[in-house]
Amino acid sequence: MAVLDSAERTRRWRPSRRWLADAVGLLDRRLRREQAVFEYTRHPACVFRLDIGHAIKAIVLRDGTQVQAGQRVARLHFWNEQVPAIPKNGATIAWARQLQRAIVVSLRELASFLASRPDLADVAVVCGEVPSGTRAQSEQVARIMAHYGFEAIVEPEHLSVGERLHRLGENILISMILLVHNPGALHFDTLNRVRVPIHMSRRSLERKFG
Repeated sequence: MAVLDSAERTRRWRPSRRWLADAVGLLDRRLRREQAVFEYTRHPACVFRLDIGHAIKAIVLRDGTQVQAGQRVARLHFWNEQVPAIPKNGATIAWARQLQRAIVVSLRELASFLASRPDLADVAVVCGEVPSGTRAQSEQVARIMAHYGFEAIVEPEHLSVGERLHRLGENILISMILLVHNPGALHFDTLNRVRVPIHMSRRSLERKFG
């Protein structure tokens, strides 16, 4: 039996995963519609999408910004198709710098977008949840995001059975998205990912990126 070279194996493998890419894309688009997630810029380096939601509980940030439960907030979501893919041999310095530049561009575009929308003048906080492999890794994520001005408000999780099942479903979806768009980021602990809640005041966003 002839031995297939790597290019031939790639050509044969791609069609077999096309159905998965289509299915994941369809599900992802449906969830974005339900959550009213949208692209706030057309910049090709932007790695975030956005939705305008409501704070679940009151928070106070280090710069004194206060948000009450129910107040509108800007919530970030990863724009998976535009996140730089991790090389096959693992993360490199060049990849990290590319991602760093992309995050800076994304936040500059966000500051510009919010400034152009008077109807969002009451939005005082930008927030999001960064999936992290383990609790120990969540501390590293918090330090990385602090470089951009985000505060990580990590609290002990007390999830109900229903919330645990919902989290598992989210992690399965994350795993499928990574398999399609960024397989180098897929690890054995993907299904056990925790969340790192991050917050930045609009004041800080405008000062650093406006």
